[in-house]
Amino acid sequence: MASSFSQADLEAYLDEALPTELMARIEAALRADAGLAGALSAINAQRDAGVHSPGEIWRRHRLSCPSRQQLGSYLLGVLEDEQQGFISFHIETAGCRTCRANLDDLGSQQRDPTTAVQTRRRKYFQSSAGHLRRP
Repeated sequence: MASSFSQADLEAYLDEALPTELMARIEAALRADAGLAGALSAINAQRDAGVHSPGEIWRRHRLSCPSRQQLGSYLLGVLEDEQQGFISFHIETAGCRTCRANLDDLGSQQRDPTTAVQTRRRKYFQSSAGHLRRP
């Protein structure tokens, strides 16, 4: 590979599993370097042929990502220190954009005023009224 990006970087780029800044650098390099674009094309061809590395499978299936429930517990600060530390590392240092988005969503739900939650519940109930039958 003619660039400073590893195959793992390019595989993660294809999965959109890199921090935004690194994604942007790879995107710019792809536009300027035909050799890098060819390397990315070869990785994509391997994927289409069903050839996957353990690391790629790990990233693609997000095996290290905490569940949404664990992220909620992280927000509340009720996890053990080791779990809190891992999730913090996973989001802040490793830069998992999927978990960051989930965490941001959970945080916004947590900040919703009670009236907004009650309004949303009322709308759900009204939209399902008449569709539920008594046994």
